[in-house]
Amino acid sequence: MSSNFIYHNRDHKFIIKEWIEGEKIFGWNRFKDYLSMDDVDQILDQALKVCKDVVAPTNDDGDRIGAIFSEGKVIVPSSFHHAYQFIQKNGWGSTNKDVEGEGILPNILFGAVHEYLQAANPSLETYIGLTSETATVIQSYGSQKQVERFAPKIFEGVWAGTMCLTEPGGGSDVGDMLSKAYPTEDPSVYKIKGTKCFISAGDHDLTENIIHLVLARIDGAAGGTKGLSLFIVPKIWVNDDGSLGEANDVATVGIEKKMGLKGSATAVLSFGEESTCRGFLLGEPPDAKGLGQGMAQMFKMINESRINTGHSALAVATVAYNNAVAYAKERVQGKLFCNPKAGRVPIIQHEDVRRMLLTQKAVLEGMRAMVFKGYYYMDQITFGQDDADVMEANRRIEIITPLIKAYCSDQAWTLIAEAIQVHGGYGFTEEYPVARQARDSKIYSIWEGTNYIQSLDLVSRKWKLENGSIFNEWLAELKQFINIHKNSSYFIKEFEILIQAVLAYQELLEVMQGYLNMTPGFVPLYSTRVLRVTAELYIGCLLMQQALVAQNKLTEANSEQSFYKGKIFSARFYVRNIVPDVMATVRVIKEEDSSALDIPEEAF
Repeated sequence: MSSNFIYHNRDHKFIIKEWIEGEKIFGWNRFKDYLSMDDVDQILDQALKVCKDVVAPTNDDGDRIGAIFSEGKVIVPSSFHHAYQFIQKNGWGSTNKDVEGEGILPNILFGAVHEYLQAANPSLETYIGLTSETATVIQSYGSQKQVERFAPKIFEGVWAGTMCLTEPGGGSDVGDMLSKAYPTEDPSVYKIKGTKCFISAGDHDLTENIIHLVLARIDGAAGGTKGLSLFIVPKIWVNDDGSLGEANDVATVGIEKKMGLKGSATAVLSFGEESTCRGFLLGEPPDAKGLGQGMAQMFKMINESRINTGHSALAVATVAYNNAVAYAKERVQGKLFCNPKAGRVPIIQHEDVRRMLLTQKAVLEGMRAMVFKGYYYMDQITFGQDDADVMEANRRIEIITPLIKAYCSDQAWTLIAEAIQVHGGYGFTEEYPVARQARDSKIYSIWEGTNYIQSLDLVSRKWKLENGSIFNEWLAELKQFINIHKNSSYFIKEFEILIQAVLAYQELLEVMQGYLNMTPGFVPLYSTRVLRVTAELYIGCLLMQQALVAQNKLTEANSEQSFYKGKIFSARFYVRNIVPDVMATVRVIKEEDSSALDIPEEAF
């Protein structure tokens, strides 16, 4: 069965041209000479066509053939090579992350391209995405010589890149890292020794070289995460003149056998088995207290990766939803509950199928609104010309990054389950693509810090930034929006629910602060649920923003009545059916149930 890439870009056009301030971004000095609102449709249409014609046909090979480990090397499906080269050479790939490059797209546009690539073949996109992120870290923190040596060829996709954090036995506990770095006669070069696991795109044959960003502890540095430094470790050594030298003692021990994303090689890498592995230190060596710069540098990559991970989950779930809609319109089965004499009907006419489809549509559109808010803030931070706007964007993105990563990746799994249910028994077979989407999607809740880690980041760090002022500003913005529009004649009920949700959420903040002071074990017990309802409140507001735009459009003469009505019904369904979870969850958290903490381990 073909991967059946069904995708649309109308929602992206709505977001960029009608909802978010796309015109403002295109008017900045960085883009005004070559980009305008008139270019949006052409760029999105062309990107979607490329993904449909070039990338999507490779998805079956990724799942059926997968990445193969043989004689110490990783071989990806042959079809990946043409697609990878096409994307990189034609400006749809890593060059767009070069902030100094010519003709790059802002994040609100390139984010849509990323979504199509991810949806068309999520395995292939890992090789492109990690390459982009590696280059941006080197560009941000490397010396001029390091940037000149590595960044151009990585941005071009001639060389690939990876992020090497996790170690066997360490998992998400980065502070326990055992990888070491030892000084050499050259103060910028260190010998690297250690083993890294779960390295996405860690080895492959798509490029002539792979540049690893490796976290390691310089001998004598402080323990824990504070003592770590970051190193540029090429698979093949790169000489001063940019030419390739000898192999750099980076060995692939093996790749994981996974339930999904089989075309993406998840490798175990050994650095320095023969004690000849070398790496370039990014930034400065540890200070007098043994404190390194590695984690701060890596978090530039991690934070953007977290947004991209949530977005990737959305993309995979959207393919499942689009296939479910197509199937529901074609599959004739059963009679209407309220009019059985009418005969058999397409299942999209059955009430529960419509509920499942609208659940998917509403949540996906809400997730996309949240993701593109993130991209909008990223554009402000990188290219913005107003200092106040840049500062505000930095403060907002702090709050929404864990929401994007965790909520989107958690919900994707649930939404794809609904898409499978729409297909009935066929959904459980590999004949239809939704089974693959389920297998591919699960990793996103684990990547880039498990979603539990995201929830702790929210409640134990983001809530407290600048004595809570950053979070309070974000929440005040939601309250202001609700207060301004609470008397909207079209959406009285929706804003009543949002008012109740805000009141409940304020109570939640007080309850969790009390737990932090008196019963700290309740904080991690409830944190994932706190993150979920935070995202639900935020998405409820974002979808109502879009609904107000759509309602205004309905008063104009246009041929897209169904689209705008769809936006309104998505918002209405989400606020009326999902946002009430905020109130219900707050009631549960207030109950102080400690069953999960009190049950004896032997009882599990």
